[in-house]
Amino acid sequence: MNDSTAKNATALRILLVEDNPTNQKVALLLLKKLGYDADVVNNGLEALETLRHHFYNVVLMDIQMPEMDGLTATRHIRMEFSPPHSPWIIAMTANAMKGDKEACLNAGMDDYIAKPVRKELLVQALELAIQRCPRSE
Repeated sequence: MNDSTAKNATALRILLVEDNPTNQKVALLLLKKLGYDADVVNNGLEALETLRHHFYNVVLMDIQMPEMDGLTATRHIRMEFSPPHSPWIIAMTANAMKGDKEACLNAGMDDYIAKPVRKELLVQALELAIQRCPRSE
């Protein structure tokens, strides 16, 4: 992380949408090591409800979850929140088959990281988000 990224880390509000407790802990630990904090919800329905009450610059979105999967949640977010109130959405998924990245982008996600998440790829995705995501409510 460069100096400008470090300065922006505290200003970046991140929502982690992940149903697996182990994956939540791993992602939160990795984010913390990079200087970021994040709030956590367990599925797409919880993500939508949380976004209705709080602004987040970035959403790290799992794809396969109960209640509402990440692709469906992303489509709802894009319909409900227009720029500049729509967050930058990064898919974080174990789906790494051919066509999965395209499915995520077609659903309205802005970026894609395959699990297990590699630190350098997360850094790149967050640096891109800092450059492009909305800054305030």
